[in-house]
Order: sequence, then C-alpha cells, then structure tokens
Amino acid sequence: MPAEWEPHAATWLSWPRREGISFPDSFDRVLPALRAMVEALIESEQVCINICNGAHEAEARAALPGLSMERITFNRIPTNEPWCRDHGPIFLTRNTDPRLAIVDWDYNAWGGKYPPCDLDEVVPTRAAQFLDVPVFYPRMILEGGSIDVNGAGVLLTTESCLLNPNRNPSLGRAEIEQRLRDYFGIREILWLAEGIEGDDTDGHIDDLARFVSEHTVVTVVEENREDENYQPLQENLGRLRQMKFEQGEIEIITLPMPKKIVREGQRLPASYANFYIANSCVLVPTFADSADETALSILQRLFPDRRVIGIDCRELIWGLGTFHCLTQQQPAV
Repeated sequence: MPAEWEPHAATWLSWPRREGISFPDSFDRVLPALRAMVEALIESEQVCINICNGAHEAEARAALPGLSMERITFNRIPTNEPWCRDHGPIFLTRNTDPRLAIVDWDYNAWGGKYPPCDLDEVVPTRAAQFLDVPVFYPRMILEGGSIDVNGAGVLLTTESCLLNPNRNPSLGRAEIEQRLRDYFGIREILWLAEGIEGDDTDGHIDDLARFVSEHTVVTVVEENREDENYQPLQENLGRLRQMKFEQGEIEIITLPMPKKIVREGQRLPASYANFYIANSCVLVPTFADSADETALSILQRLFPDRRVIGIDCRELIWGLGTFHCLTQQQPAV
C-alpha cells in the first residue's frame, strides 16, 4: 500500500445522501465544505464520486456550481453513507510490473453501530469491477481510517479499534497482525492506544497520528489537563517516543487540538490530524479556533511543495468526520 503523499491518479469520494444518517438536520449546511473540498481537489487530480442514481448525481452536480466537470467522474456505485475512507476501495500496487489491485476488507459500519451498511460493504468490489482490476478478500473487518502507512513497510493503528471485539471477535492480535502484513505488504506495525473523545469509530488513527514522510509522524496533543483527551493523547505520544523501526528513529511532530466542540450535548471528534494529502495540496479541517493557524503553519512546513488549504468544518464535523474520512486515494501507476 503506497503512502498517501505518493502520486495519485485520482481521489475517490462517496456523495452523501440527504436521507442518510450522517448529517441529521444539517445536510444543506455541509455542502459549502464539500464544494470547497472538491474545488481544491480538481486543481490537483481527477475526482471520482460515487453516486446512487441519476437523481443523486444531479443533486451532487447542483452542489458544485461553477466548478469544471472535466476532472470529475460520477460512478454508479451506491453507498449508504459518505465515508469513503472507511468503506471505499483501498488500493495496492506492485514495485515490479506496476498495476493496481484493490483489497476488500469486510465492513460492518464501525462495529455494527449504524445499520444498514449493505451498500457500503460492497463498494470496493464494485470499484474493482468498474476499473477492471484484481480484488483480494482478507475476510477481516477493517476500515481505511483505522490504519496509516508510510509506504516503506510500516503501519500505524490503534488497539482500541483493531482489537475491539465488535470488529473481529474470533481473531487475536497475532492473527490480525498477520493479515495486515499479508494484505498491505507491510513488515512492522506500530500500535497506539485509544482515540479521542466523541470518535464513534472506537479510535481511528486518522484522528490521532499520521505519517507525513517515511520517518516522520505528526500526532495531536491536548494542552488542557482538564480535557478528556489529555491523558489518552499523552499515552499515545509516550508510545510514539518509545518506538523505533527498521529504518531508524521516528521523528515526532506535535499538532494542537482545537477547543472542545459540543452540539446537542455531544462532544464532536474535531481534530487537525484528519487532513488529506492530495497531489498538489493538503486539505485541513479548521474550526474557527485559535489553534487553526498553528496547525496550518505546522503542516505547511511539513509539505513545502503543496498548498495547505484550511476549510471550515464546523458543520461537517457534526457527521463525526472531515476530509480524511471522506476521501480515498487511487495511486498513480
């Protein structure tokens, strides 16, 4: 599995459905952030958008006024919800005779929390049919947001998600690790502990820590000792500081956390770690927070050859995810 910063042929999205459960009573309010995301992406690469039918495509087009459609492809691949990182095709390549393949992990909507997920569950196979590429079936439940790779044989994940009995109760840690090695082509697995408060995925890594180069990880930290996230994020930082891998030391860069966002009594999992690396830009969620500029500045230093774009996600985060959760990269071969 290539690293996210390696060249893309396209970014895949699944357009949200008005009748879906992700944006209760706020569907229209998330459309500006979605349009801004697509506008930035089409300057960088092709965008493939999964839609259910002609009416759904028309609704998506209407939400993208003024944008050139030359770099947008609408695929008739129906979905239940818009979180393409988790249900979408995870692409693999080969070093010799490069070509694409897709790995189709089983999917149960984050431990059975949000049925139905019948359409989402088959998206990778539908994408493989659309692209006419091979597909592999590990027979293990896994979401794309639960793992992050450096493209050089190392994978980051969390115990709270991958070892959760609501995913693979019949598989032990050793069996899970072996399938990760077999189907992602990785050698080493770095385990962090828990996720952030409000994350309904049981602790996806893409809200916590991300590779930004083969040897560099950015990880979020909470400075407020009274915040529920302070201790779990300190634990993850401590683990990273103790980790090494074959290539040597890990360089650790810290990102701040935005202030707590609560809506209707529910804490939302706002995190600057949920950025997405496209060919020529990095999309970063912002929250009208004093830490926004700090996070953008840190990421711009880490990606000097890309434009770092902050987009207001105060409405989007009501769906409990932002740009990394919505996207899935297709490597260039």
